[in-house]
Amino acid sequence: MPRLPGLDLLRSIAIVWVMCFHSFLIGGLGPDWTWLTRFGWMGVDIFFVLSGFLIGSQLLRKLQRGEALQLRDFYWRRAWRILPAFAVVLTVYVAFPVLREEPDLEAWWQFATFTLNLFIDYGHNQAFSHAWSLCVEEHFYLLFPLLAWWATRRPSVARIATLFAALVLGGIALRTGIWLHFDATQPQRPWFIEDLYYPTWTRLDGLLMGVLLAALRVYRPQLWERLQARAMALLLAGLATVALAIWLFQDRTGLVANAVGWPLLSLGLGLLVLAASTPRVWAIPGTGWLAATSYSLYLSHKLAMHAVYAWIAPGLPLQGVALFPVYAAVILGVGAALHHLVEKPGLQLRDRFGRAPRAVEAGSMPA
Repeated sequence: MPRLPGLDLLRSIAIVWVMCFHSFLIGGLGPDWTWLTRFGWMGVDIFFVLSGFLIGSQLLRKLQRGEALQLRDFYWRRAWRILPAFAVVLTVYVAFPVLREEPDLEAWWQFATFTLNLFIDYGHNQAFSHAWSLCVEEHFYLLFPLLAWWATRRPSVARIATLFAALVLGGIALRTGIWLHFDATQPQRPWFIEDLYYPTWTRLDGLLMGVLLAALRVYRPQLWERLQARAMALLLAGLATVALAIWLFQDRTGLVANAVGWPLLSLGLGLLVLAASTPRVWAIPGTGWLAATSYSLYLSHKLAMHAVYAWIAPGLPLQGVALFPVYAAVILGVGAALHHLVEKPGLQLRDRFGRAPRAVEAGSMPA
């Protein structure tokens, strides 16, 4: 498949936005940059939409051609893609507490089994808590191939539309019920993070939107091409929808935002992915590297950020935004090291001992 520079750009925006959001760990970038950092958690939702779209396209295309799903091959490739770099970073967190951005860590087995997002005690154990999104992704990788096989045995628009509508409406109802219950009964506990923001079953909207785009691309290619011919209109509609979601999420923990804000945000991001997936988007220098390194950057950026804050920044005659280039250089350096020393060799071993490698669209986690 050809590389898609637009998806590289989206993934680059996602990882930079997330890292800027996590700058609250070091006191933030200052009041002049609140507009950039405040909503950076939405970068994770960009990753979810991209994963749903790219993994969905890969699997649905095979099913559309009548090929049998090779689950063993799929899980093999996913494991080698995710586990080597993750295992290295988890080992650092467990073995070297002094390097953690927060002092306390959940039990290692919660990370190893990708159940952190279901059992975390966020009030006490916040180190490496950003691994929650990897848990959501892993649950998606585990269940989606089976769900896709079931849904496409006798494919029909009505059947697929009913399934998607049920999941979206069910998510709205579930988040509403969780919010109303815990806001009334346990207002002092960090239930928003533990019971609403992190669990897989409340965060399916982005993945669903990505899969819906994949189904449209695979099963309605002519409609897909007609929509892509209107990429600029889709881009503007996507930006407007995301802006509306941002307006709703001004109260990030509010009821309305958490009931309907997630599907609205996912719709806007889905429109941006649809616009960005056209081959006519120009490549922007640097975004290809950021996209390829984004996974390692995501895993390691809090460790690097903490190292600068604790040991480098105190010895420099710099303050505030002037320290930003130092943080950026160390974060990018640590991420690059993890990518080139662990992540890429893992992918090479995967392809050496597994089946022949497949081409991968830019912007994805390599398949």
